[in-house]
Amino acid sequence: MSASPRPAPPTEGASDQPELKKAITPKLLLLFIVGDILGTGVYSLTGKVAGEVGGAGWLPIIIAFAVAMVSALSYVEMVTKYPQAAGAALYVHKAFGIHFLTFMVTFAVLSSGITSASNSAIFLAENVLKAFGLEESLGDAAAPLTTGIALAFLVIVALVNLRGVAESVKANVVLTAIEMTGLALVIVVGFFTVARGQADFSRVILFETQDEKGMFMAVIGATALAFFSMVGFEDSVNMAEETVDPVKNFPRALITGLSITGVIYVLISILAVAVVPIGRLTESTTPLLEVVKVGAPGIPIDTIFAFISIFAVANTVLINMMMASRLLYGMSKQGVLPGFLRGVLASRRTPWAGIVFSTVLAFALVLSVRYVLAEDTIAALGGTTALLLLAVFGLVNVSVLVLRKDKVENRHFRTPTVLPWIGAATSFALVTPLAQPAQNYVIAGGLLAVGLVLYIATWIYNSAIKARRTRFHHPDDIGRD
Repeated sequence: MSASPRPAPPTEGASDQPELKKAITPKLLLLFIVGDILGTGVYSLTGKVAGEVGGAGWLPIIIAFAVAMVSALSYVEMVTKYPQAAGAALYVHKAFGIHFLTFMVTFAVLSSGITSASNSAIFLAENVLKAFGLEESLGDAAAPLTTGIALAFLVIVALVNLRGVAESVKANVVLTAIEMTGLALVIVVGFFTVARGQADFSRVILFETQDEKGMFMAVIGATALAFFSMVGFEDSVNMAEETVDPVKNFPRALITGLSITGVIYVLISILAVAVVPIGRLTESTTPLLEVVKVGAPGIPIDTIFAFISIFAVANTVLINMMMASRLLYGMSKQGVLPGFLRGVLASRRTPWAGIVFSTVLAFALVLSVRYVLAEDTIAALGGTTALLLLAVFGLVNVSVLVLRKDKVENRHFRTPTVLPWIGAATSFALVTPLAQPAQNYVIAGGLLAVGLVLYIATWIYNSAIKARRTRFHHPDDIGRD
């Protein structure tokens, strides 16, 4: 499908909007990408991955990095070929032109943001208890208090979003510095422990599986889980219209940023297992804190590191919930979700209906995983985020191949043809039951079912009352004010 002039949407308030300011320089773009990828994944899933494969947790992380890099190169081709906002929805829509598929891709991205935010809120709550030394003293009361703190934080984020405090690149730089400070601390302590001869590298090659799984099945499952640590780079493509010369700067920034985080993750996965016994690492809700406690027991690091973790994941919640509310607003404005989700506060010009609805979904997720599914809270939400994005990545890789026939005037990056094939095959393989536990399908299916119900209700309303088709007028408008 060749690029065509953009039709004017018939919905309210979407006409004659000024172009976004190109204020993101190459350095700011790199820091944005690094900060977006770092965060909850490495802080919370290091122990979970080790629990799947033992000390060889670095292996699924390397595989997940390779899968992410292949898909990142496809995103680089798409964002330099079509340097516009909307990301995966735009690419899939241009490739296939199927409005329902575009809707489900968009809702999958939205759902991945909500699951990531819910996961981060729970992890933040656990670190609050750590920071104030309440985890052991509260006993059985710790679990409900953790849930309450997670829900309260989601409310705070909603209030911040309602007030109109938007994420800025400079704030992201500050929070990225805090995140990297915590990870640098883990790496320095790990190397210090190695230098003292107190690390056991024999554990790094020790392979252990749960439930007597074979090595192949365990690595595949752990790779799907580790992939959660690599996501985030796909958010940066939505900054294309605000980036200085995106065609030139995106390839270098995206590849460099993903490579930096990949090296950090592999280093931490090796050092964590070498310093901390695997059993202790897998049982801890804050595994990287255990590395510091074992490697530097004389330093009162518990509170400091817990607060670093809190700041590191707080930005994840804010960014994801902001993205989710804007997508809901954008899809409602496009006429593919109920009109009430288009509600905007007149005084603050913030999408209050989308914020409230996405917060309710996040509430439901937190409560369901804590009290209905009951086990592996972090793994369930992190795994669901990875499941949804892997499906989207598979479609983006296919879109690259389909859109090769679409010639554009601007120069753009072109990934080797074999890589999108590999990216599509690996992404879709990691979506199958070979790599995903049943609970991930339950959560993802429940979220997508909500989207499907909303879509059907809107379709019936548009057909019966408005006498118009339910379709995206143009995916560039998704999430725009």
